[in-house]
Amino acid sequence: MSKLVINNENKKSTIAPEIYGHFSEHLGRCIYEGLYVGENSDIPNVNGMRTDVVEALKEMKIPVLRWPGGCFADEYHWMDGIGPKESRKKMINTHWGGVVEDNSFGTHEFFELCRQLGCKTYVNANMGSGTVREMSEWVEYMTFNGVSPMADLRKANGHEEPWTVDYLGVGNENWGCGGNMRPQFYADEYRRYQTYVRNYDGNKPIAKIACGANVDDYHWTKVVLDTCFDGTPEKEHGFMDGLSLHHYTLPEMDGDWNYKGSATDFTEEIFYKTLKRSYYMEELITKHGAIMDQYDPEKKIGMMVDEWGIWTDVEPGTNPGFLYQQNTMRDALVAGMNLNIFNKHSDRVKLACIAQMVNVLQSVVLTEGEKMIKTPTYYVFKMYRHHQGATLLGSDLLNSSKVGSGENEVPKIFESVSEDENGVINITLTNNSLKDAENIEIQLTKDGDAYSVCEASYVTGAMNAHNTFENPEVIKEQEFTDYSKAANGINVTIPACSVVSIRIKK
Repeated sequence: MSKLVINNENKKSTIAPEIYGHFSEHLGRCIYEGLYVGENSDIPNVNGMRTDVVEALKEMKIPVLRWPGGCFADEYHWMDGIGPKESRKKMINTHWGGVVEDNSFGTHEFFELCRQLGCKTYVNANMGSGTVREMSEWVEYMTFNGVSPMADLRKANGHEEPWTVDYLGVGNENWGCGGNMRPQFYADEYRRYQTYVRNYDGNKPIAKIACGANVDDYHWTKVVLDTCFDGTPEKEHGFMDGLSLHHYTLPEMDGDWNYKGSATDFTEEIFYKTLKRSYYMEELITKHGAIMDQYDPEKKIGMMVDEWGIWTDVEPGTNPGFLYQQNTMRDALVAGMNLNIFNKHSDRVKLACIAQMVNVLQSVVLTEGEKMIKTPTYYVFKMYRHHQGATLLGSDLLNSSKVGSGENEVPKIFESVSEDENGVINITLTNNSLKDAENIEIQLTKDGDAYSVCEASYVTGAMNAHNTFENPEVIKEQEFTDYSKAANGINVTIPACSVVSIRIKK
């Protein structure tokens, strides 16, 4: 039996709700058909936004949404997406499928979607092919409350009051699709561009996010911080509030981006290989965080993991540029493990966005015409929602083994623990074994005998089990009951290949 010791007197960092964020790019069927069907659609909608998808996302408690990209952001010119829809410019989406983008979903529609979701906004601006003036005027259009050319234009387009931009990314993946820049060039350009991201409302400052590293490019992190972190008291944390990090889990890709492996048809070996590659997130956060600590030991700059998740081959017969893939119990374990990692590093990680929300990569929701299904990943986010805004507690897992073999070994059990404002302790665990359940003695260092389970649920199934439009509940959240009261805590038996949430209170 393994033992999970929870030090409920060791209250650590606050788990930012934005760690549970999402990403919606103009890519495939994420925006169009997935989130937005237009006001005249037969599919139930409110101002063009799919009612079923919006309600599902609200139930999951989405905290922040990133838009319009991604690679698309650095070829997106915002003025093409405002004004009467019939007169908006059309363009070819050169990054994703070569399809026509009619710009019927633009700035006004994005803020309407976020209004319906009740979430914060993360706008990614165009540095790669855009100008300083374009970025500056977009900020003015969105946030200025007064008389100005862009504020007047917003009002003429039907929105009198300004919106709140909570986060603004100055470019995206500028080391690649955002301009193939070298780190010093990007850092110098970032200093220039961010100067003109004005905080017109001092009560609602825009958090500026600089483009960070691609996976383990630690040199990029150091150069950008060298150039953009000032640290003087008047600047507090230099020219940025956050630095991004991107890491995708590529199950079978060994130097060949065209072969990532099937989302549903994979072996036990590939299953563990996938988990190992996903677990690399722990090392990335630790090493990039150590560099950030050299400049920012007080951790005022957030690490923003605004693209993460599994990237497999597309589903057979679909447009390869649409990145449409299925979602299995393997995805659920990847989601649970990564969210536990983010929780445990919540002193530095302040935002994360899984890629992507609907119909693209590791989605939480899939749609087909008027139909919608929730994926295994959806249920993990829903179960973990109680961590949002809670306080991380110290936790140690003792006597737990590893699973997989050789270079693909990963911890069998991976956990994180938090306490919310009502004193409820949230425990989330993944059992990464395909075969063996795990008996765990959960002990609290203080008043353990006074706590009992108030809510518990889990998802489980075969490694490649997934929901379809014909069978939408193969994997779903279920009540978890395999626990018993014990001295100083509880004993639980976690089934193989599962993600479990247990909530306890006095």
